[in-house]
Amino acid sequence: MRIGNKASAGGGRWLLRACLRCLLRDRFRGAERSGNTTGLAQQAEDRSEATVLGGVEALEYFLQQLINGVTLGAIYGLIAIGYTMVYGIIGMINFAHGEVYMIGAFISIITFIVLGLIGVTFIPLALMVVLLSAMVFTAAYGWTVERVAYGPLRGSFRLAPLISAIGMSLFLQNYVQLVQGARVKPMQPVITGGFEFFQGGGFTVRLSYIQIIIVLLTTALMIGFTMLIQRTALGRAQRACEQDMGMAALVGVDVNRTISLTFVMGAMLAAVAGMMVTLYYGVIDFFIGFLAGVKAFTAAVLGGIGSLPGAMLGGLLIGLIEAFWSAYFSVEYKDVAVFVILVLTLIFKPTGLLGKPDIEKV
Repeated sequence: MRIGNKASAGGGRWLLRACLRCLLRDRFRGAERSGNTTGLAQQAEDRSEATVLGGVEALEYFLQQLINGVTLGAIYGLIAIGYTMVYGIIGMINFAHGEVYMIGAFISIITFIVLGLIGVTFIPLALMVVLLSAMVFTAAYGWTVERVAYGPLRGSFRLAPLISAIGMSLFLQNYVQLVQGARVKPMQPVITGGFEFFQGGGFTVRLSYIQIIIVLLTTALMIGFTMLIQRTALGRAQRACEQDMGMAALVGVDVNRTISLTFVMGAMLAAVAGMMVTLYYGVIDFFIGFLAGVKAFTAAVLGGIGSLPGAMLGGLLIGLIEAFWSAYFSVEYKDVAVFVILVLTLIFKPTGLLGKPDIEKV
């Protein structure tokens, strides 16, 4: 009886433990289900919030790349205007124009260093002195390029000035490399500060003062040169030389002077672009002229070679393509994207976006 009572008591205790285990297991499972439901709801809420924040950051990122693309495109457009002005008069591409732009950048940084050594610290005065120095020196280079590479070959076959311009480009590039060295030339920021927009969400859109200056100065120069060509005596002489140099000479236009002044004006625009690049990036080397020259020439062709607004439009498009492609795709293929767009544009519109077809009069 005792053993049976002990067995019964042991069995009762075992049954009680089993019941308690089942009850506790059900309690824990209910708690886990409730916790999982709460966790899933929290994850869904976090995901929704992340989607909203991601959309805001995507918009801010897009606006930042838009600002960067417009700034870069303004620089390309400024250089492209020099290409299109020369082509509009003599019908040839000045392939040394990119190197003149590069020389303008070097003159700018050298002038900044000299002004710093003599103690000129007033920024507006320093910028004005640097701009004037760069324009004067590059104007001399532009005049020299025309006299050496184009002037003696003006009556020759069309391929001769082209080869001469390529040779002048290589000469200027290696000349600067020998004189200034092959290393990059850095410079401390001169114009700092700017505006900040959309500061929430972990990404801030920044519009710097130098970006504003580049866009405004480029727009003003494009408008000014367009009015100069359309409303001044020099502009009329340039348009006369563009139509027919022989007839322009017969009616009293000094063709040689007009062509030389066109090269000088293009070189001065390149100087402004070189100074803006120096201020914007803070680093230059002897090879920047070739790369920028190719991009600016592409901009002139894309917008319509011979058209000043077309050159600016082409520069803006190339700057935007490079900025957005580098931001959203592979940066290594940004140049491929630019030239693919150029080829597609020329297939459907051979004269460029704003170019006009040449009309042969008989």
